[in-house]
Amino acid sequence: MYTDILLSTDGTVASEQAESHAIDLAAAHDANLHVLYVVDQEVVNAYSGDEYVDEAEGPEHGLEEHGEETIEALRSQASEQGVEIVDAIKHGRPAETIVEYADDNAVDLIVLGTKRQPDEYRALLGSVTDRVLRVATHPTTVVKTEVGD
Repeated sequence: MYTDILLSTDGTVASEQAESHAIDLAAAHDANLHVLYVVDQEVVNAYSGDEYVDEAEGPEHGLEEHGEETIEALRSQASEQGVEIVDAIKHGRPAETIVEYADDNAVDLIVLGTKRQPDEYRALLGSVTDRVLRVATHPTTVVKTEVGD
């Protein structure tokens, strides 16, 4: 049923259950698992850079490093179930980048994680997951995580 599954992760607790779910799905369907980590360009641009001596110490480098560590941890988990991953670290606005990657790679399913937030939070800020759900044309599975305060 699925030949290409896209897991977009930010490496946080909100993504942990989605990561496990995507690996399980890929193993069950003998599917390719694409793992995407998006370096949020708006977060990078929000910093003036004054506090950094060189670019290697800036937020962009830190986010890229976190993405690489997240992907390597997932590669290890996936290999335990015989799943190989296709990895990508992209820069941009997360929701748009996720949908663009899904379109460019003709994935059959997008898997996203989210944590429960108060209604007021979502009304004011929304979430990447909400935005992906609004614009994606691909089937999308959302795995919710209860996160304590």
